[in-house]
Amino acid sequence: MFNYVRLPELDFELKSETTNKGRTYITPNGDVYPSVTTVLSPYSKDAITSWRKRVGYEVANKISTQASNRGTKLHSVCEAYLLDEIPKEKMQMIMPDTKELFFKIKSHIDENIGTIYSIERPLFSDKLKIAGKADCIAEWNGELSVIDFKTSSKEKNEDWIQNYFMQTTAYAEMFEEMTGKVINQIVLVFALVEGESQIIVKQKHDYIKPLNEYIDFYWSGINEEVA
Repeated sequence: MFNYVRLPELDFELKSETTNKGRTYITPNGDVYPSVTTVLSPYSKDAITSWRKRVGYEVANKISTQASNRGTKLHSVCEAYLLDEIPKEKMQMIMPDTKELFFKIKSHIDENIGTIYSIERPLFSDKLKIAGKADCIAEWNGELSVIDFKTSSKEKNEDWIQNYFMQTTAYAEMFEEMTGKVINQIVLVFALVEGESQIIVKQKHDYIKPLNEYIDFYWSGINEEVA
């Protein structure tokens, strides 16, 4: 159904390690770079800490686990669908809650995604010294874009998810460095538990400066630890 062009520049895997300090990746050249999510983790740390105190740690852990599992399941279905690995009979085997979320965004996927260049492929940047895996890099409404699939209990306030925009901007920068293909557009596709869907389209140039600030902040902290 979708035209998937596999790029030889991305034909590799990255070893990863996750500790209490976050996740790191080892590049083919042996460099160790933090994941972009680890670099951006301070963005929402205070808000999350405050929320956990407000609702109680036990409730917060339950909600966080449910949200994480929900997101993982949706990602798996989206990936399989884009790779044309879900025949009709297999679609019936998907858990009802996951299938319901997927069908809330399926029409947007069908109508907007064109040629696909990367699905869950590892990326890294020697310039930015970060790494990670983008959900999908493909044409969205005719323009090459980084596309991120997410779930949410309800519609997101854009002011609260600036880290998502920086994260997808990082993937755009890494992809361009590795392939030479320029990406200016970033797209967030939310499947909502309370509601249908939320599609947010942005331009990466608005988020390059704050992304670099968070990268500098991360490495300054690492250098202080070493010193």
